[in-house]
Amino acid sequence: MKKYRDILLGIILGLLVATGIYMTPQAISADWPKGLPFSPQQLAIIKQTKLALETYQVDGDKKGVIDDTKMYYGAMKGLVSSVGDPFTRFVEPKELEEENLEMEGEYGGLGIYITSRDGRTIVIAPIENTPADRVGLKPLDEIIKVDEKNVIGMTSDEVVKLLRGPAGKPVKIGVRRKNVDKLLEFNIVREIIKIKTVRLEMLGGKIAYIKINQFNLKTDIELESILNYAKKEKATGILLDLRNNPGGLLNICVDVTSRFIDGGVVVGMKGRFDKANDTLYAAQGKATKLPVVVLVNEGSASAAEILAGALKDHKRATIVGTTTFGKGSVQSLFNLPDNSGIYITIARYTTPSGYVIDHKGLEPNVKIEGEITKEKKNDKQLQKGLELLRKEIKKSSR
Repeated sequence: MKKYRDILLGIILGLLVATGIYMTPQAISADWPKGLPFSPQQLAIIKQTKLALETYQVDGDKKGVIDDTKMYYGAMKGLVSSVGDPFTRFVEPKELEEENLEMEGEYGGLGIYITSRDGRTIVIAPIENTPADRVGLKPLDEIIKVDEKNVIGMTSDEVVKLLRGPAGKPVKIGVRRKNVDKLLEFNIVREIIKIKTVRLEMLGGKIAYIKINQFNLKTDIELESILNYAKKEKATGILLDLRNNPGGLLNICVDVTSRFIDGGVVVGMKGRFDKANDTLYAAQGKATKLPVVVLVNEGSASAAEILAGALKDHKRATIVGTTTFGKGSVQSLFNLPDNSGIYITIARYTTPSGYVIDHKGLEPNVKIEGEITKEKKNDKQLQKGLELLRKEIKKSSR
């Protein structure tokens, strides 16, 4: 397995797509229409529609209303969204640049991850100690309004545009929550979000409580440093908290998993072409031997589910909490010549035992309801995790 293989896969596929775009024949042959995405009649209708808008739309003479670039990007978004997969999406150049900054661990906004489900905007998870977290947004909350604008039916990209804005500027969102009759309203002040992906707290009995907030380019490096510190502190066990972790980079998730299992399958991928069918393995010689208990909830998604699933299937850790989010698909970025891109779902994940996470989620070994609380003594899931971990520590010390 090569490091960054998922990133490289996206680049390779992107180059293939770009090559296809640039391979325009020098002369138009009789077979040329067969290579077009639409029939000649459909292309003619698109051209006719554009002309009609330019000629008759009441505000069409105003600057910026009829814009070729906006029309092109709108058409691209419609084309991509027609497959009905919320994770297959077209991203404009500026949006793609912002998403790349986010993967590096710093961006402006509320500190919240969302997705689309059946035309609804669903919160995957708020990021720890961000504005969204502090006001009390929860996984599976449905966002109904943003600054009095109804967002039902909008794509997640469109909603993200409304939620983001200059730091210091407030935004008002309306949320529908399970088992709550009235619409909840939150006034949130945007901030520059700086994500520390991993943090450590040494608890009683020299238990290392490690919280992973997401998987970005810094995560494995931060985790390695934290595990080294825990070792110096003579930690007896690890309580690994993946609650409200929305996922992130697949290759980083594999690196992180290598800190807990010494070799073996981390995740399988099943798609429609050879490169999308793969099995990724943990590296050898990096794993801690300390007992591990993992906490998950409905906000644990994607890469967090992969890590938890690998530790569960290898019987390396007991999984405690509630059923996870169920985002078990692989997206690859196709870079396009104008610096825009298409994220395309190319495969679905399977855990080492062959279990498909997508749309189902991962079931914990020990199911216990509860919410993350500031006071650890009131956190039922955390307390259950500690109870089980102490038993494992006692067993391993015999």
